[in-house]
Amino acid sequence: MGDVTIKNSETLSKWKHELKKIQFERTSKSGSTQSQEREVYDHGNAVAALLYNKQKGTVLLTRQFRLPAYLNDGEGMLLEACAGLVENGEEPEATMKREIKEEMGYEIEQLQKIFEVYSSPGSLKELLFLFVGEYDQQQKVADGGGLKDEGEDIEVVEMPLAEAIEKASSGQIRDAKTVILILWLHQRQLV
Repeated sequence: MGDVTIKNSETLSKWKHELKKIQFERTSKSGSTQSQEREVYDHGNAVAALLYNKQKGTVLLTRQFRLPAYLNDGEGMLLEACAGLVENGEEPEATMKREIKEEMGYEIEQLQKIFEVYSSPGSLKELLFLFVGEYDQQQKVADGGGLKDEGEDIEVVEMPLAEAIEKASSGQIRDAKTVILILWLHQRQLV
């Protein structure tokens, strides 16, 4: 990797989260020193989970508006796995269980962590913890839909895993974390 020396760190924005311009030097594998600068967005780490029902052969997804996707191609409504940001001091699994209850209305006892991945390491500091878990109707404790005071307007979508695989393969599901989770579940043949 080479040695890295941070030369300067300038906060460009700190509205909800922090965007910094970082100037650094790095010793390359050839031994030369390279000076570079990058913008790094730090909103903390995140979690995502795909819930599945073996008996029904289904998965639970969310559908919600995402402004960056809308600004990119005009299609802002995305199908996604349930997700959220890890709050200070909270364990990723506890965050995931809380998000599942808020967004989907299910109280899930057990989750299986399958990966820790960087979602976009060229500009985001975020480490993403990915989970899967089983659900059934007895675990439904609320309507879900997210927190209104945070502007969340989330639709819970139950669909056959086969349909989710087709939507991921055809580009109708375009969220990377969700595609990873769907393909992982399909590969393991858990549903």
